[in-house]
Amino acid sequence: MFDTAQAAVDRLIALYDGAVAFLCENFNRAMAEGHPGVRYRAYYPEIRINTTSFAKVDSRLSFGHISEPGTHATTVTRPDLFADYLRQQIGLLIANHGVPVQIGLSQTPMPVHFAVANREGVTVPQEGAADFILRDVFDVPDLSTTNDDIVNGLAQPAADGALPLAPFTAQRVDYSLARLAHYTATDPEHFQNHVLFTNYQFYVSEFEAYARVMLADPDSGYTSFVSTDNVEITGPDEEIAPTLKMPQMPTYHLKRRNGAGITLVNIGVGPSNAKTATDHIAVLRPHAWLMVGHCAGLRNSQSLGDFVLAHAYLREDRVLDDDLPVWVPIPALAEMQIALEQAVADETQLEGYDLKRIMRTGTVASVDNRNWELRDQRGPVQRLSQSRAVALDMESATIAANGFRFRVPYGTLLCVSDKPLHGELKLPGMASDFYKTQVARHLMIGIRAMERLREMPLERIHSRKLRSFEETAFL
Repeated sequence: MFDTAQAAVDRLIALYDGAVAFLCENFNRAMAEGHPGVRYRAYYPEIRINTTSFAKVDSRLSFGHISEPGTHATTVTRPDLFADYLRQQIGLLIANHGVPVQIGLSQTPMPVHFAVANREGVTVPQEGAADFILRDVFDVPDLSTTNDDIVNGLAQPAADGALPLAPFTAQRVDYSLARLAHYTATDPEHFQNHVLFTNYQFYVSEFEAYARVMLADPDSGYTSFVSTDNVEITGPDEEIAPTLKMPQMPTYHLKRRNGAGITLVNIGVGPSNAKTATDHIAVLRPHAWLMVGHCAGLRNSQSLGDFVLAHAYLREDRVLDDDLPVWVPIPALAEMQIALEQAVADETQLEGYDLKRIMRTGTVASVDNRNWELRDQRGPVQRLSQSRAVALDMESATIAANGFRFRVPYGTLLCVSDKPLHGELKLPGMASDFYKTQVARHLMIGIRAMERLREMPLERIHSRKLRSFEETAFL
């Protein structure tokens, strides 16, 4: 039992490191010597808290407290990576309920794949590659504990009656950490708390240029810039070698102390990529994510280069329908909307009624068919009109919906790159001029918005609108 967050986290780290060391040592021995004749198993550490009263807490808080008496528990992985998060969340529990937390071993086995994931030069062979059957000796990933039941509201009490304390199980987190490294070619340790998503590589060079300016300024607070393959520079003139094989979702990190910097992810085109990226980044519990991509303008009054601030979403992306039905409303979050609108005003030097010249607020429609224009127009255009949509893309609604599902504050600011309903298609010559003049400004608006959000207290950013009446205590 621990009544201080620091002591609890120290114990989590000790238990986790011991389990990993045990599995890695015996895995290496088994690979060298063959079937050991016994089974090796280690368990994830666990946080558990038991409350017996309906504690009265600050009603403004959306996290950090348990809604009803009982036992709540969560398995934990990589407590070194999540140390700040764990200290914060455990500290709030202890302060709000006045009871200690229990740290011990869970009943959830640790898959050997995840145990060796951070050991350089050690990999788990594919089934049949070793001279013994791996699952006869070690535990492997188990889908019964690697799912989104908690965030989807489907979780059942554990066998001992304990309810979930955190939104993700340890195996679910480990799975996503491995996927992040694969898709982005950067380690999870580099991800910052403020994430920008884009659907064009053009933004990357502008982000790197901005990063170099920040690294040249000793007062900026930014400490380094990380490119693909974990190449990290700390000086503005340091070279970054070209990446020979680009990952599926190139990712770049402008780092700041305590993870307060900005991560840019080029998710590419399509809702499937948008879901994949957000599914995995969500386990890092970022403070906010924003979509800053391109869209089709649907109103004749819009011009190429105008901005669209989404305040509602028409979801026709279809990739989240099984996890979050389309009848679930995705609300605009006031804190995010204000930060984005103020960032546009700062960057364009327009405000109030004049801001309407270059920015429109309205519904953004996201579809799963890039060539939707080639189909019978009567159905799609009617739906776009009835929903009052002002822009159309393929990613924004997915990112917003997954932000809602994972309780991560979200927002969308798009830039009009074509107007297919009005005969202005995205052609090569038009695109070159458009990108040259607008990409830098658009990216800077996203960065300015994130910097505003960084200065906002965490309890204010994480709106109660994102929390249900049956919530985990952990953010």
